[in-house]
This record gives sequence, C-alpha cells and structure tokens, in this order.
Amino acid sequence: RVRKSLISPGTERMLLEFGKANWVERALKHPERVRQVIDKIKTDGLIPTLEAVFRKLDEPLPLGYSSVGVVEEVGEGVTEFQIGDRVVSNGPHAEMVCVPKNLCAKVPEDVTDDEAVFTVLGSVALQGIRLANPTFGESFIVFGVGLLGLLTVQLLKANGCRVLAVDINEKRLSIAREFGADIVNVKTIKDLQTVTNIWTKEVGVDGAIITATAKGDDIIHQAAQSCRKRGRIILVGVVDLNLRRSDFYEKELLFQVSCSYGPGRYDDEYENKGHDYPIGYVRWTLKRNFEAVLEALATKRIAVDKLITHRVFFEDLPQKYEELLNDPNALGIVIEYGGKVAERQRSKETVITLKSNSYIHSTSKTEPIVGVIGAGAYAKTTFLPLLVKTKVKIKAVADVNGIAAFHTGKKYGAEKVVSDYRYILEDTDIDTVFILVGHHLHARLVCESLEAKKYVFVEKPLCINETELDEIINTYLSLAHGDSRHPFLMIGFNRRFSPHTVKIKNLLQDRIGPLTMTVTVNAGYVPPDHWSQDPERGGGRIIGEACHFIDLLAYIAGSPVTCVSAMMIGGADKVREDKMSIIMSFKDGSIGTVNYFANGSRSYPKEILEVFCEGKVLRMENFRVTRGFGFKGFKSFRTWRQDKGHKSEIETFLSAIVKGEPSPIPFREIINVAKATFAAVKAARTQTVIRI
Repeated sequence: RVRKSLISPGTERMLLEFGKANWVERALKHPERVRQVIDKIKTDGLIPTLEAVFRKLDEPLPLGYSSVGVVEEVGEGVTEFQIGDRVVSNGPHAEMVCVPKNLCAKVPEDVTDDEAVFTVLGSVALQGIRLANPTFGESFIVFGVGLLGLLTVQLLKANGCRVLAVDINEKRLSIAREFGADIVNVKTIKDLQTVTNIWTKEVGVDGAIITATAKGDDIIHQAAQSCRKRGRIILVGVVDLNLRRSDFYEKELLFQVSCSYGPGRYDDEYENKGHDYPIGYVRWTLKRNFEAVLEALATKRIAVDKLITHRVFFEDLPQKYEELLNDPNALGIVIEYGGKVAERQRSKETVITLKSNSYIHSTSKTEPIVGVIGAGAYAKTTFLPLLVKTKVKIKAVADVNGIAAFHTGKKYGAEKVVSDYRYILEDTDIDTVFILVGHHLHARLVCESLEAKKYVFVEKPLCINETELDEIINTYLSLAHGDSRHPFLMIGFNRRFSPHTVKIKNLLQDRIGPLTMTVTVNAGYVPPDHWSQDPERGGGRIIGEACHFIDLLAYIAGSPVTCVSAMMIGGADKVREDKMSIIMSFKDGSIGTVNYFANGSRSYPKEILEVFCEGKVLRMENFRVTRGFGFKGFKSFRTWRQDKGHKSEIETFLSAIVKGEPSPIPFREIINVAKATFAAVKAARTQTVIRI
C-alpha cells in the first residue's frame, strides 16, 4: 500500500509529450519500428498491420517509478519481506502496487517517507556515478541540475569530488551551490570551455555527467570540450546522440549511456524471477543501489528537504498534474496517499465500477454474460476488438495490472474492472469466462473456471506440461461424471475457423484416400530471453505456438494424431527447439509435417499450407489466398484481407453456448493435440518416435 510517490518532472514531462505526439512524430523518433511495420505489411497486409499499430499506440503507459509504502501481502517464496515492512519500490503512481522482490528494498527506521521516496531516483543518479568511477579529488561537470542532477551533485561531493554544476535555472543552481558545487549559468555565460579551463587550471574535467533532457547534440559537444584527455562522459538524461568524431578521437574520450537503476534492470531473470547476481561478480545490482541510497539518506550524506517543492494528494492529482509539470520551479513533487484512499475498504479496492447498469443473469442463455481474465497485448489488440463486435455483455475485465485492466475495460465497455480474477469466478451472473493470460497460468485458471461452472474459453496453449494436462483431464472428467451439465471447454485454435480452412475442408469432403500435408511456419526470430522461450512461463514456442498447426492438420484430416517424430537443428544456437520439423501420422492413414522455423526472412510468407490428395493439390498462403490444382471448377479462393479465423471462432463459441450445443472443439481433440505437441518436443530431444 503506497504512502507516497515522487514525480520527477523532467522524465514525466518527456513521457507526456511523447504521449501527445501524433503518429508521424512518434515514427520519426523510432525509425527502427517503422522498418518492423513495413515488414509486417508485406506478410500480413496493410489493414491488419495499421490496426495493430494504432492499437499499440493507444496503450496507456503508467507514470511514476519511485514510491514508498507498507507491505500488505507477499508472494509465494518471498522470505526477505514481511507484512508490515516499510519498503521502497519502482511502483508507479497508484494506491496499491505489485512489485517483484528485487525491485524493492526495506527502509531503515531513521529514514522518513519523504526521504525514502527519493530512493529510486537516487539510484538512477548513483548508477551514472558508478559508471563514471570517480576517485577522491577528481573534478566533474554536471549538465542539468534538476532533481536528478542535484542528487548527482550530492553523490559526487560524497565521493570527495569537486563539482561544477551547469544549468539555465538560477534557483536550481543556487541549490546546487548549497550542496557544495560551483555553478555556471550558460544562459549568461556562453563560453563554457573557457570557464572549465579556468576552473581546472587548464587541465580539463576528469568527467562529465549529463542529467539534462535536451534536443540536439550541443551538450555532448560541450562535455567533450570540457573534458581532459581520456576523460569520461556518462549520459544519464536524454539528449540527441549525433556524436562528433573529432571530439572523441583527439582526446580518446570514454562515452557511456547509463541504464536506469543499475545491473539487473530489464533482465527478466533478475526482475521477474528473483534470481540475484552473486555479489562477488556484480557488486552493485539495482537492489543494492537502492540499499546504498537508503544508507546515504540515513547518514545524511544525501539531503532531500530542499528538493521538495510541491505536495499533492493523490485524489487531487488529475486536476493539478499538468500544471505542476509545467511549473519551471518544480523539482520534487511528492504525492501523498491518504484521506479518501485510506477510508476505503480493502475488499472493494480491487473493483472499479465503470457503468451504473447491472447485468441480469439470463437463464435462457440468449446473451452470455462474460468475464475476461487478462488485459495483455493479445487481448487488447486482437481478441477484444472482435469480441465486442458480437454485442456480448462484458461484465468484468480482470488483470493484476490495474492500469491495463482499467484502460481495457473502459475501451471495450466492461461494467467493472478488477485486479483479482477470483471476483469473476465468484460472480454468479458471469457464466462465460475468457482466459487470455500468460501461458503458465492457463491450466490453473481452466481448472478453477470449470469448477466454478463457467463456460470456458482459453487461449492456446491449453497448458505447458504433462502434469498440468493431467490436472485438466482429471478436473474435466470429475465434473463430467458428477454434474448434470457437462463441463464446457474451448481452446483458441482459431485457424480451424478461417474461411480458408473451411474451404479446404469442403473441397476435401468427398475424398476416399489419406492426405499428405505440410505446413511451413516462418515464425521469425524471438530472443532467447523472451518469455515465450521460457519453459516455465511460455512453455517454449513449439508448445506455445506450433500447437496451432498440429491442430490445423488434425482438423483438416478429421482424424486424431497417433504417432509423432521430430527433429530440431543442431549447432550452437542457444535456442534450437524453435527450428524444428514435426512429422505426424493420423488414425485415418494421413501424414502431416509441421515445419516451424524461426530462422527465416520476415519478407517471406509467414504461413503456407499444402495438402496433397488423389491427384489434387491445395496451397494456402498466409490465410489470404488458397489455390487449387487438379480440382474441377476450383482455381482459387481469396479474402480481401488476412483472415485467421478469430472472428468466426468467437462467434461459434458464443453460438454454441446460446444454443446449448457442445463445445465447438471436442475435449478429446483438445487433449489429443496437447499430447501430440508434448510428444513433438520430447521426440526432438530424444530422437525417438512417440505413439499417442
């Protein structure tokens, strides 16, 4: 539960400006993203690509990253924190935050909340200084003495360095002088190099730390001119990096960009999985930087009282936010959480009502009442835009990320948004649940939702290991034998609902002999540390994505998989399993191959299906065009845009509920595909043939 959080005006002003920029301005700032969009247009088409881009640009970005509060609950396996501990974290501006343990640190008793709230920002300054590696007696120039710069000044002084503070704001410079720095107002003094030469007795500064946010490369150039030969320049703030070679060549200057709070930042293993770096190899991780700043606050080597210029209550923030950011004299803006917030009941804090109307449970099932669990990228960009077109009533959207839940629920017309999915399972009005969360949560939520007597749709994969599969089977069968209404489970194998797949099935309906099928998936490169490659979170890309194509071939054959073999590439690739050929036989005698390759070109079609049968061939490319060879009266079938079946999948699922029909994908088919997918991974690893 947050007590106070800190607004860093420079950072949040920059984010606000980016959020208000039009899409052309954003594209100019991120040319690498433009290239990705062009590649996506080549494979997916213009309209789907633009829709995906605009939905991405519409996603909210939580503001704030420095807060102090009290622990209300701890996660499984967390032993270093207890309920009631006072902690700092990088949580955003919010009443309640959920933060990984390596992004928190305990607050010493002799550090006040007002002091502790500066910890994370202080760690940003400290990491820049660690990269500069100052030694006692060295001289440093600090460009920009906003909040970050003034903390940097104090930390450099604590290291025994002389400091020259540079800015255009006289009030901030006067604070820097109180902290022991010499000052230069570049608004009145144009020749900075002459000043630094005099200040250093013609030697030049040992290092420059840039904490300013500015356009252009003038500050980098001034920093290079101010440095001695082989001096160090550390960029902590944000400036353009049009580096001039002569500045660095002649003096052999070192230039480095500082990354946030320190080692561990943006490392999924460290941040989300809680794996610490051994202190003998990485002395100062981001968490240990937090602790170092807290120690400096406790011993008064860092003072923050002069840095607090404004205070505002959380509930008043929306009306005052931009006014505070635009105040030229604003430094530290402390948000205080109390008053109305403190009076709320905890049981109600996880639920926000967006609409005043209340949905009435429909016993006729003419209108399923829906709860959506998960408000991530797939839910927002692909699934929910199609779900709302069915006019279904979304009573609640749940996500542990409150901002994501609120934005998604509001955009797609939900009555309520909640941070605890159990609200959806316990609500007797909600009869239908869509599970759109991370792969590692699918099995648990499927079992809990079935036990809550809901109609259940889960995005693929069904689960990520055989133990979870057994749990789902046992849950389903126990309910099927003990309930008057059989459990209803559907999985998001949307490709079988594509009009191209439907066309292929119709063309093959009179066949007598078995099929030979090949689907080639140009999956594209995904970094080894991406969540989808993690066996504990994503299950790996074969389990997490290739299951789509195993199901597609089983559906086209109309027959279950009976035997699986597979091979993956050799060599030194860190991840080999996302470059695999899977060969399957089916009960009716058909055979099929799934080539799932992550080492191809993005400009090549992403998904190609070929089916051979009785002197005829069908070839489907990217779910946009299907061609026939040897068919009487059929040459080709085209859709005006790529159609992978998402819309039809949702409509078919909801229609089955309304009509009282069984799940559109029978349970035995769901289980068969899951077993075949696990068998493919095992077969590739062991180079064996596995019977299902």
